Amino acid sequence: MEKICMPQVVVSRCLGFSACRYNGQTIPDKFVNKLKDYVEYTTVCPEVEIGLGIPRDPIRLVSEKDEIFLYQPASGKEYSKEMTDYSLNFLNSLKDVDGFILKGRSPSCGIKDVKVYIGKEKAVGSTKGAGLFASEVMKKYPYLAIEEEGRLTNFRIREHFLTKVYIMFKLRQVKESKSMAELVKFQSDNKYLLMAYHQREQKLLGRIVANHDKKPFEEIIDEYRDHLGNAFARLPRYTNYINALMHIFGYFSDNLSSKEKEFVLGTFDKYREGKAPLSVPLNLLRSYVIKYEQGYLLEQSIWAPYPEDLVDISDSGKADNS
Repeated sequence: MEKICMPQVVVSRCLGFSACRYNGQTIPDKFVNKLKDYVEYTTVCPEVEIGLGIPRDPIRLVSEKDEIFLYQPASGKEYSKEMTDYSLNFLNSLKDVDGFILKGRSPSCGIKDVKVYIGKEKAVGSTKGAGLFASEVMKKYPYLAIEEEGRLTNFRIREHFLTKVYIMFKLRQVKESKSMAELVKFQSDNKYLLMAYHQREQKLLGRIVANHDKKPFEEIIDEYRDHLGNAFARLPRYTNYINALMHIFGYFSDNLSSKEKEFVLGTFDKYREGKAPLSVPLNLLRSYVIKYEQGYLLEQSIWAPYPEDLVDISDSGKADNS
């Protein structure tokens, strides 16, 4: 299978790459900087690319007559068409992409909490929405990992983002191989990770891979990709993860003493109650998988869905509802 070296991630240029913010500044980001050794970045600053200078008068999203515009109060100009045209051209130019890290609250790049002013007047109310560039990203790539740098300070959101980036990267490798055998192996290796995220989609993905209708690979892989995106659309529930862990536990539980079983199940309870990170029950189960030489289980991606050097349990405490 053709080797693709690293995941491809599009990142807002102002996040430590260039002083291109409206005020002429840059915003170094710890996670973005750490990730640079593990992914290949493509940087983007939509506002500069549509001709706005550095520094520049701020732009904002404005809602009028059920439409949202990109508006610059100082000049009275609208830049909606320029931004939309640039966004479409840029996204269409991307050959490969596995995820996006965009600047939060930006009228171009913010994905969910951007202030949308009601009308162009100064003292008006506002709602929340997505930046114009980010909106086009989410339309074109609904199945990819797309996040704001601020939300990635939350451990669970960051873990979910990395998991999704790497599983989509690996699926892209399968697509490059044009091999049904590789897709079958991908489904097998990710069985318990998929179960931990979305059991219904896991079963549906299995049926897609079975391919009883003998569809061509090109059709199967795109259908599979879309449903894989659905499976990883949200952070996994604790109960779903425990269900997957219980299935793994069943492979060797008969070999354990009652005290050992009690201890293992106790780590599941602590994880469920938020008293222990997922790594505690995972590493315990992994040790038993190694001990009892469960080769099939050792190949499962659930143990390390992304490079372990990227594990960082620091947490901003920001909400992880996605």
